[in-house]
Amino acid sequence: MINEIAEILHERAEKPLIEPDMPTLDDVVEAQEAMLISVPAELRDFLLNSSFEIYGRLEPVTVADRNCHTYLPEVAAEAWARGMPREYIPLCQDRSNIYCVSEEGTVYVWNESLDEQPEEVASNVWEWVRDVWLES
Repeated sequence: MINEIAEILHERAEKPLIEPDMPTLDDVVEAQEAMLISVPAELRDFLLNSSFEIYGRLEPVTVADRNCHTYLPEVAAEAWARGMPREYIPLCQDRSNIYCVSEEGTVYVWNESLDEQPEEVASNVWEWVRDVWLES
């Protein structure tokens, strides 16, 4: 399932004029160290293999370029400062909603204006890619 979804995303993604920096495992490790939280396996796989893809209006987090507005540690710091529970890692910001991943790998959506606990939207990151990102 993971490879099929990643292939569909890659086929549909825009082909940028300038190739983005490709993430490495070192980039993921640096992001984890900066956030002081471990990245679940499927999120790590997504960060390494598909987070750099450009598709639709959603812009998931990335780890290869520290200066990018989607750089995971910066997005996480901002989301946590706004009240998102610290045990979640942001995956993608969509206006006032933040899609986030639990330690178990489940994807939730959190909205700071509702002042509620995050609500489950997908059982894993790849299901979120298929059902949310590719459908946006």
